[in-house]
Amino acid sequence: MKLSPNVTDIRVIARAAEAAGADALTVANTYPAMSVDFRTGRSRLGRLTGGLSGPAIKPITLRLVHLAAGAVALSVIGLGGIESGEDVLEYMAVGAAAVQVGTAHFVDPKACLRLRTSY
Repeated sequence: MKLSPNVTDIRVIARAAEAAGADALTVANTYPAMSVDFRTGRSRLGRLTGGLSGPAIKPITLRLVHLAAGAVALSVIGLGGIESGEDVLEYMAVGAAAVQVGTAHFVDPKACLRLRTSY
């Protein structure tokens, strides 16, 4: 089950998912955000808001992975801002059993292959 980061206490949601029969948890999804061109006042996203992901969310999501992993016996998959082997190890250090790499693939389609050998 993929947990939203937009909750008061992710531990409560993680425990509820575990109790409902989830096999594992993915923490977390994108964060609501927006980007506006100050010259035109128009959104740069094509609509007013969108989801923020990538390196900007890593410190926030590391905390959420730590909290969720400490609250349940399930495997927790961490995601957000993983661009190096060091990033992978940081997620593992706070309790992630695995990681998901997303945004890094926009820059480098072979990011996972590079990450696999970088630590």
